[in-house]
Amino acid sequence: MNCSNCGSTLKDGVKFCKFCGTAQEMDTQSKTPDQDNGLIGFSSKINDPAFAQYLKNSNRWALIFASVLALIAIIGFFIYGETSSEMDNPQALFIGLGIGGMFFIIALFQNINRARGTTWDGTVVDKKIEHGQRKNHTGNNEYYLEDYTDYVVHIRSDADGKTYKLQDEEDDTRYNYYQIGDRVRHHKGLNSYEKYDKSKDTIIFCNACGSLNDIDDDYCFRCNCPLLK
Repeated sequence: MNCSNCGSTLKDGVKFCKFCGTAQEMDTQSKTPDQDNGLIGFSSKINDPAFAQYLKNSNRWALIFASVLALIAIIGFFIYGETSSEMDNPQALFIGLGIGGMFFIIALFQNINRARGTTWDGTVVDKKIEHGQRKNHTGNNEYYLEDYTDYVVHIRSDADGKTYKLQDEEDDTRYNYYQIGDRVRHHKGLNSYEKYDKSKDTIIFCNACGSLNDIDDDYCFRCNCPLLK
């Protein structure tokens, strides 16, 4: 069950929320996430097979892409070793094998970390707008300074108290979407956060691919996964 006030996950039958202290009424305890037109509560649509298929496809394409990069690196360094006077084979080939293996290992670890992820609830605890400058080099040892703005949202996990950061450069869409105090849920394997209360929203982010959709849509226009509402 979820708290009727803050949305925290609670054990069935508890009388008070241990996070915000709100008394839990029996009629709200039995409320399912798909009531309130699906706009209040964490959606059960996360159990749709489309999400499992999306993760499976993402893992497969990550390995395919890494394999292509690895093959390009191996072939490229082999050709370089055959045609260059600066490096011969098998030295050049070994370097290509090392770089290619690095691409593959990175993709493999990303897939492992995604599989080892967990589902947890949290709260938006802070929002910041940060301004900065960076150097952009133009060649001939010359550069110019570029101003940029980062829009940052901080989310604290109920499970371990760790704070996670959402950061977008020159785009305040997610910054405006989340408000301090919002209850959110991070779903295993997906790098996104579902809001508990979407009743006042006009937009919704796909929890699979992250694309922006209209709140009235039921499926993501890009990946066709169900929108969690």
